[in-house]
This record gives sequence, structure tokens and C-alpha cells, in this order.
Amino acid sequence: MDFTLDKYSALLDALKAYPFESLTFRHDVDLKPQNSLRTAKMEAGKGLYGIYYFRAVPESWDETIIKEIAALGHEIGYHYESLTTCKGDVDKAYEDFCKNLEALRRIVPVRSISMHGSPRSPFDSRDIWKKYDYHTLGIEIEPYLDTDFSKTFYLTDTGRRWDGYKVSVRDKIPGYQDKWISKGLVFHSTDDVIEGLRSSRIPRNLMITVHPQRWNPFCPAWCKELFLQNAKNILKRAIASRFVSNNH
Repeated sequence: MDFTLDKYSALLDALKAYPFESLTFRHDVDLKPQNSLRTAKMEAGKGLYGIYYFRAVPESWDETIIKEIAALGHEIGYHYESLTTCKGDVDKAYEDFCKNLEALRRIVPVRSISMHGSPRSPFDSRDIWKKYDYHTLGIEIEPYLDTDFSKTFYLTDTGRRWDGYKVSVRDKIPGYQDKWISKGLVFHSTDDVIEGLRSSRIPRNLMITVHPQRWNPFCPAWCKELFLQNAKNILKRAIASRFVSNNH
């Protein structure tokens, strides 16, 4: 069984033991912030720390949990989707971004941002930065834009699987994904990732993204997440196919 808390603990142990040259450990808090607090505590207990990106929506933004995760030693980032919420208006999106960033900074320090994919939206919020520069706001890192993927391998559990680039609309790295596939860097289950770490198949420069909402003890919440994500993947695959067709 995958995406249980026991499996997550085993993944953390494998990450902890691996001789990385660099590790960027990301967490997208799309939903269920209480799940993020649980994984943050698990990680801190093992001496692992990363960045937790919170959306500016009620189902993610929980000030108490944000403070608790920061107090554990993790970094807090802003998971922005302003171009979607502002329906493609870049100037309004930038104003919305600045407003939400300032609100988050009133709770904790923020130096990192990460785009929320919004698969049902036609807009990619990274397009804000074709006109504006987030560095002028004291932001140091946008992982999709500031990572050298010629030297860094990317893994994400998007789609409740580790090869979710097959169904993802935006949480993938075009141009590099095919190169990684040609090298056999394809992992489906968490056991595959753990084996890849234990056998040193995974490159030593890694960026990994997890969605804590997906990781649950085996209970009704685990079953619900499995059912909903499988249904969502069907929709995402259709959207991704349409997106590719429209760009050819």
C-alpha cells in the first residue's frame, strides 16, 4: 500500500541516509493543512527540513499551523495562483500576489514562492514574471524558474504517483523529462523511489515535491484520497492532451 504514513516514514529514512550534494525538499499545501503539520513533525523528528508552500485560500491558509510548522524549523513559502484568480489580468495578478505575500509575511518570513498549477485554468501564474520581477520584492527563489534542471533531477508525487508528469498539466519539467526517461529515471511508486535511493540510481542533486494531503494513515481518508485522485487524473490527462494539441 502506498501513500500511507508508514510509507512516508520509510521515504524520509531513505532521503535522510542518501549522500545528496543538494536536496530541495518542497511541500505544496494545496489542501488539509493539518496533514502538513503532521508531516512537518515527522520530518523534524528525523532531522529533515524543507519548505512548506501555502496557498492564499481558506482550505490551505491556517495561520496557527503556519506558525507551528515554522517553529519546527521548516521554511514557509507562498504558493501563488494569482493569474488564475485574476482571470489572466497580469497587472491585477501582480497586485493580488503582492497583497497575499505581504499578508503571509506578517505571520512568518518569506523568501521563496512556488506556482500552484491550477490544472483546470488556462493561465500559468509564472507568466506574471514575464512583466514583473519577484526579486524586487525580496524573493530569492521560485523553484521552477531558479533551478538548473540540467544539473538537478525533479521528483513529485503529483497525481498520487511519482510519474505524474504523464497526467500533469504544469507540475513537470518540459525539455528535461524526456532526457530523464531516456536514462531510466522513472519511478512510479514510493517503493520505487526508495529503491532508487538505496541503489544510488537517483542523482545526488534532487528537488522533490510532496503534497501532504495525499499522505494518510490507512483509514477512510486514505480511501477517499485514492478515489478522488484517480478521478482527477482522468480529467488532468484530458486537459494535458488538449493543452499539447493547442500548442502544436
